[in-house]
Amino acid sequence: MLGDSTTRGGLRDETRREADETNDGRTKPDVTSALFTPFSGPGGQRVGFRPPDEPAMSDAPRPRHRDFDPGLMRLFDQYVHGQIDRRAFLAGATRFAVGGATAAGLLAALSPKFAQARQVAEDDPRLATRHETLPSPAGYGQARGYLAAPAGADGPLPLVLVVHENRGLNPHIEDVTRRLALEGYLAFAPDALFPLGGYPGDEDSARSKFQELDQARTREDLLAAAAWLQSHPQGNGRMGVVGFCYGGAIANFLATRLPDLKAAAPFYGSAPPVESVPAIAAELLVVLAEDDPRVNASWPAYEEALKAAGKPYTLLQPPGTLHGFHNDTTPRYDQAAAKQAWEATLALFARTLR
Repeated sequence: MLGDSTTRGGLRDETRREADETNDGRTKPDVTSALFTPFSGPGGQRVGFRPPDEPAMSDAPRPRHRDFDPGLMRLFDQYVHGQIDRRAFLAGATRFAVGGATAAGLLAALSPKFAQARQVAEDDPRLATRHETLPSPAGYGQARGYLAAPAGADGPLPLVLVVHENRGLNPHIEDVTRRLALEGYLAFAPDALFPLGGYPGDEDSARSKFQELDQARTREDLLAAAAWLQSHPQGNGRMGVVGFCYGGAIANFLATRLPDLKAAAPFYGSAPPVESVPAIAAELLVVLAEDDPRVNASWPAYEEALKAAGKPYTLLQPPGTLHGFHNDTTPRYDQAAAKQAWEATLALFARTLR
């Protein structure tokens, strides 16, 4: 699609309808291991747990962002993006911790549940996966990432680079990489934290380590990873990129630096400098959340530059969503919106990479 094509589905109504249809009297699981009892705090404000008449998304405890006070979600967004540390989050979350809840319990409820959200097993026999190390002379010297492909694939495969959030190559991004491989792509997810020892196994440590990176060198590592993937002997030379949060910003960056890139799907990532937009050759699917002021502030100028340069792009901004809505490991996940955005991403790659 060209120009100012915009997709805004009726996801809010679908979500409400899903809630109505599943209200079947099942026992509602507690979102923080039975820490919570009443829903309303002083004045009736939302305090961070499921009201008694709201159905669960599944039989397993899967809290949604609507279960939490918006102020708590904004505080969590600041914490996730390194604007405040764990201590500051816990101090701020105390005012939402009523009815037997604790600030630590709220953080636990909001934190990723990797195993619970995994869609494709690490040892899925349909896939061939491995870690690869590659040279990056202009970056940290070497880069490393996770490669996934359909098992036993013959013939060249379309290529997708997967760029993680600001915590490195965690289990969720490896799972997303496997999802792409099941769709018939040779998918590679570089780990920006590799020079510092790789993903450390927990999100707090990963977030702290990420702030130690020299981003100029890290971007060179990611450029090296893209070049390595594009020249991979199993590939067809046609490459796209998808990235989330930090990775969304990197997807935008790579689109300005790689003239042979065919497609880019930045999910809620900051825009590149507008002066670099004329260099973009890839078709873009720009995925934004509705409620994401930090990232969305950069979109109007980016869109204006894309229009002025005549670049092909589509905007997808599902209503009722928060930053991170595709990540199914946390309560910010929006199932309907994530499905819509993922299907649009696959359609873009199928159209441009095969």
